[in-house]
Amino acid sequence: MGERQDKFSGTKTVEERLRFDVARLERYLQREIEGFEGPLEVEQFKGGQSNPTYLLRAGGRRYVLRRKPPGKLLPSAHAVDREYRVLTALARTEIPVPRTLCLCTDESVVGTMFFVMEYVEGRVIWESALPGSVPEERRAIYDAMNEALANLHLVDYAAIALGTYGKPGNYFARQIHRWSKQYKASETTRIEEMERLLCWLPENVPDDHRTTLVHGDYRLDNMIFHPTEPRILAILDWELGTLGHPLGDFTYHCMIWQTPPDRGGLEGLDLEALGLPTLESYVGAYCRRTGRDGIEHWNFYRAYNLFRSAAIAQGIAGRVRDGTAASAYAREVAASVPGLAAAAWDAARSA
Repeated sequence: MGERQDKFSGTKTVEERLRFDVARLERYLQREIEGFEGPLEVEQFKGGQSNPTYLLRAGGRRYVLRRKPPGKLLPSAHAVDREYRVLTALARTEIPVPRTLCLCTDESVVGTMFFVMEYVEGRVIWESALPGSVPEERRAIYDAMNEALANLHLVDYAAIALGTYGKPGNYFARQIHRWSKQYKASETTRIEEMERLLCWLPENVPDDHRTTLVHGDYRLDNMIFHPTEPRILAILDWELGTLGHPLGDFTYHCMIWQTPPDRGGLEGLDLEALGLPTLESYVGAYCRRTGRDGIEHWNFYRAYNLFRSAAIAQGIAGRVRDGTAASAYAREVAASVPGLAAAAWDAARSA
């Protein structure tokens, strides 16, 4: 098992600061979920960087609970109610998502807003190179990811009552403004490359305002695969989902090809020997599935995604400072901000 796989797989005892009254939650779920029976046992998933996520066992069944973290939070962050909304809507499509069971906005139950969804049995894969697989399976897993994201970007979002899930058009301008504010709100030290990006990005947005449903954090480890088949059973972690530009979503997903293996990426690996697609072939497959001729402005999208990743990591750094970070991995993520900022500025200069 790889280091990342071992670090993030499975569950652990609930951290002290993330505990709540289990008996009160049990009484609530007995009222809200048909067939729910106690006694209730609660464990915490090791993964789940932003919103604490729990495994619930009760009456011989398993459930998953996602909640906002307790404490001081950035505005509009940790929107579990938006996650619940998009998961519920997508259940009407062919996009693989877990079935939602209830949303609780009453903070007296566990201390913050939360929702409960079904537990999906399968594999969460944390290593992009899929070390436990053979080349044929690796190829099929990556093709399944490509197809699922293309299908998401082809969903008629208005037809599933998501027409107000975000604002159509001007996606990058709005996202850059949002992440600039989030970055400044959690800034712990001045980073010159981030200061330059705050000026450069708004001035260099491509003139393309198409709008689709976007996931916002589409990664291998945010999905559950069938236990033995290269098939996606559920796409998870929709906290950053909205109406937006599909190429922002897709090029973010493609960042693993330019990320070193020690940070979960594929850069420098022998892709052909592993049975993994090259970035060029992966982009080509997505373009065929979505009816595109190709992708222009690649370096802008890379600069934007690295900037956004730096802003998200800075938010985690702020939560580490404030004592509200949800994962033991948080300090490592927080330390990545300067490197992400430097890489983003390199991409901007290349653009």
